[in-house]
Amino acid sequence: MTTESLNKESLSTEPLTTEELRTLFLFERLTPEQLDWIAAHGRVETISKGTAIFREGEPASCFYVLLSGTLRMTRAVRGEEVELNRTGQRGVYCGAIQFFVDGEEDQRYGASAYAVTDSSFFLLPADEFAERFRAWFPMPTHLLEGMLLGSRNTQLVIGQRERLLALGALSAGLNHELNNPAAAAVRATASLRERVAGMRHKLAALARHDIEPGLLEKLIDVQERLVKRVADVPRMSAMQVADREDELTDWLDDHDVADGWDLAPILVPAGIAVADLDEVNDAVGEEFLSAALRWLGYALETETLMGEIEDATSRISNLLGAAKQYSQMDRAAFQWIDVHEGLDSTLVMLAGKIGPDIQVVKDYDRTLPTIPAYAGELNQVWTNLIDNAVAAMDGPDSSATGTLTVTTRAVEDRLLVEIRDTGGGIPVENQERIFEPFFTTKPVGDGTGLGLDIAYRMVVNRHHGVLRVESEPGDTRFQVLLPLTERPEP
Repeated sequence: MTTESLNKESLSTEPLTTEELRTLFLFERLTPEQLDWIAAHGRVETISKGTAIFREGEPASCFYVLLSGTLRMTRAVRGEEVELNRTGQRGVYCGAIQFFVDGEEDQRYGASAYAVTDSSFFLLPADEFAERFRAWFPMPTHLLEGMLLGSRNTQLVIGQRERLLALGALSAGLNHELNNPAAAAVRATASLRERVAGMRHKLAALARHDIEPGLLEKLIDVQERLVKRVADVPRMSAMQVADREDELTDWLDDHDVADGWDLAPILVPAGIAVADLDEVNDAVGEEFLSAALRWLGYALETETLMGEIEDATSRISNLLGAAKQYSQMDRAAFQWIDVHEGLDSTLVMLAGKIGPDIQVVKDYDRTLPTIPAYAGELNQVWTNLIDNAVAAMDGPDSSATGTLTVTTRAVEDRLLVEIRDTGGGIPVENQERIFEPFFTTKPVGDGTGLGLDIAYRMVVNRHHGVLRVESEPGDTRFQVLLPLTERPEP
């Protein structure tokens, strides 16, 4: 509502005349008989500056119309009053505004109102006015009741659906991310079982050839030295791997080692070079060389497979840690947090939806301090904003491509988190409406229109922050500004 300057002269506490009532936009089109009833049943009250007009949760007994002065409306959010509106427009109304709903006997004020200045109000008793209103306007009353109850039910159902859809998307993404390392660990375990069995057979073969204990001890020493190097082997290009395999194959052929072409691809990834083969040959001699190299190959493969299992299980553990960080399990609702932890866990949870064709750029300022926040709710904000950014980069074949940039930095006394995408942008005429409940530009059935509304309420109402958007084709930025020191709750 637009605030207007008002005539602040004191009004009489006498009932308003029908002529005075007709100057209020709510009553200007009523019949003389209707105005007479309102004038007879209403009264004028003057309320001093700073006084509560009514309080949230109290029985809704009166319908208030502002005659002069300024009022402000607030709602309680987790123990703190959040200002919803402040106005001085003559004729605005508040209080029992749902008086017309039939069958709701225990109606209560949905917000609190305070007089910012000395103010005057015209009051109507809600019960009597409701009965008369329904008699005067039966069809509009039914329409209003239907709109109100329908809106309540719609917001409840769609809000639940929004949460379920978000949970489903996160579960699918986490399942996708967990499936890869789990499958890798299963494959590596099966291969490891085969290699260990091969090692036992080769060791038995060496024993059958009556290898000297000293010779076997030398072989084991060489094996231990080479196995320890597996974890530190530098990454090689495909060309380097091919050249190294050719060198080892030639050496193995020259030393009459059968199937050298099959053994070389096992030795190369472990960093084995010709000099290492010479060392093995010197340790065991030509007679036992082939069996010794096969045994060494099994040992190297075993070490590599154990490394793969360790990597896979570590990745699973990290993913579960990210899920726990995202959900804030076993943590206080309000706490001092590092926003980067929540951003990283959200990116992990949404990795499956982001896909391989979107480049994720993290432009973090790691020197930022921790901030007081509801970490779980901020993770929901990051989820909604990142999900929208990915959707904005969908191509005609539904494959998302582009760059997702997540930036953090300090802006004066606030911490900025910016989610930037290279999608088609938001039309100027929609930029002012995207935070409205149920507003969506997605096709019917693809969006509920509550994601950004939820994000806005969590940032602005819960954290006293700012959520804004800057957009042009190819560059859309959602910016969240959060206080560095102010606590959302007293």
